[in-house]
Amino acid sequence: MWCEATQDWCLGVPVDSRGQPAEDGEFLLLSPVQAATWGNYYALGDSYSSGDGARDYYPGTAVKGGCWRSANAYPELVAEAYDFAGHLSFLACSGQRGYAMLDAIDEVGSQLDWNSPHTSLVTIGIGGNDLGFSTVLKTCMVRVPLLDSKACTDQEDAIRKRMAKFETTFEELISEVRTRAPDARILVVGYPRIFPEEPTGAYYTLTASNQRWLNETIQEFNQQLAEAVAVHDEEIAASGGVGSVEFVDVYHALDGHEIGSDEPWVNGVQLRDLATGVTVDRSTFHPNAAGHRAVGERVIEQIETGPGRPLYATFAVVAGATVDTLAGEVG
Repeated sequence: MWCEATQDWCLGVPVDSRGQPAEDGEFLLLSPVQAATWGNYYALGDSYSSGDGARDYYPGTAVKGGCWRSANAYPELVAEAYDFAGHLSFLACSGQRGYAMLDAIDEVGSQLDWNSPHTSLVTIGIGGNDLGFSTVLKTCMVRVPLLDSKACTDQEDAIRKRMAKFETTFEELISEVRTRAPDARILVVGYPRIFPEEPTGAYYTLTASNQRWLNETIQEFNQQLAEAVAVHDEEIAASGGVGSVEFVDVYHALDGHEIGSDEPWVNGVQLRDLATGVTVDRSTFHPNAAGHRAVGERVIEQIETGPGRPLYATFAVVAGATVDTLAGEVG
């Protein structure tokens, strides 16, 4: 298409379905940053997106069963990096599961229902709790007998079944977000590797082979997410649609600063209630403030780079993103 070959000239200019300038054009060809910032930003997901473990929590969120939203979490860093026309709705919540997000539709506290037509950016990090990853870690850490290292890897079949089940959940999640915010760039944020790529020894009761297996499990899940995302975005591009679905690979975001390093960007083991039984604190193995900065840098890099294809938004929707309209859609 002509505008795709002359993008700089066409940016922000109404274009038709063929991507050519037209006074009555239905679409706008936008730069990656323009496409992400013309409206509101919604940050969805679980504890890896809410900032559990990054401290400086917002009032009312740092309680048992709370969302543990941190001022140091990557959504806040992304919001600060750009001059959004709208506002950040920080909805990510510790403990969130993908299926629970779907079940909560039309109920108070739903993350999905706040997404609206004048949304330009959505970040979503979800799936770890659907896989039962916290339970997996606890089983690996607190096993009986302590020398039974196979208790960790013996969970592989169960995890694979959950991963297969999550494929359907993920499809429904993306569909729900696209239905509510069709013009938005949807950035699916993966999970970082939290142990050294080549562990040299045990960490607490986690053997080097346990750590490698956990790393591999995270990487495999990220690959599943990336492949599903690619299919969605290819469908959008093939149909000449607006918005996008993109994957943010943060697997290596903590490189050199994993668990056991001199300057870790992820929280190590925190044990509580030792008198009544070992309890692993919920912030264990979650990125700290430095870790969220590293993840945020990857998200910002994706915002700047884009999906590697032209990005379009509906002209009437962008034009309707007035100050009052955007303020009225804040979650």
